[in-house]
Amino acid sequence: MPEGIKKKRSAVFIDLGILEYKRALDLQLQILHSKINLPSTDDRLFFVEHPAVFTLGKRGGQENLGVSKDFLRTKGIDVVKTDRGGNITYHCPGQAVLYPVIDLEKNKIHVKDFVHGLEEIMKLTAQDFDVSADRDERNHGLWVGDSKIGSVGLAIKKGISIHGLAMNINPDLDPFSWINPCGLTNVSMTSIENEIKKNSSANDEKINLDLPYCDLSMTRIKKSFQRHFSSVFNYSILN
Repeated sequence: MPEGIKKKRSAVFIDLGILEYKRALDLQLQILHSKINLPSTDDRLFFVEHPAVFTLGKRGGQENLGVSKDFLRTKGIDVVKTDRGGNITYHCPGQAVLYPVIDLEKNKIHVKDFVHGLEEIMKLTAQDFDVSADRDERNHGLWVGDSKIGSVGLAIKKGISIHGLAMNINPDLDPFSWINPCGLTNVSMTSIENEIKKNSSANDEKINLDLPYCDLSMTRIKKSFQRHFSSVFNYSILN
């Protein structure tokens, strides 16, 4: 290989479809333990949507839940404690989640750079839809103005990452109003669909979300995540 050209890292990309949060976490932990016991185990990228669920991070978050457990029970929504960084968040269909189980130590990726890169993947994905989003010093993740569109939460075990990013594509945003997202007060959540509609309204245009350029399918999002993960972290993605 010519001097100065870095060999591409590689990861296996797995589309889990819609899968319960705890089952997706179990899969991450299985790969984590495999990589600890057998370092040659491939890095994995799990792409998934979850049925509606609130998750709590290391910083807790129960205090930022504004509705009762009885209310959530009537909605069929669980609250799950996790070991990821951060506070409370919400997952549901229409939100694209990427869980990279990556050996950061082996690949010489610093945690700070990894978080920055995950934010960059969401930023580039938003740009694919002409949505301008960026980082904000208030909290890790991705923002459109004062509204949050994507979150990052990780746990690192023996140099290996689990958990990852969650980006709102076209979910029902109402349940986010039942919490202080990521423990932040007076913060609203937005989505790619919401921002496309806002942009069209600002430009006094009628929008048809069925048109190809407004394709919000998870198939398109998956391709964006694959492409941007590959470019940001210098990875070959294996399907």
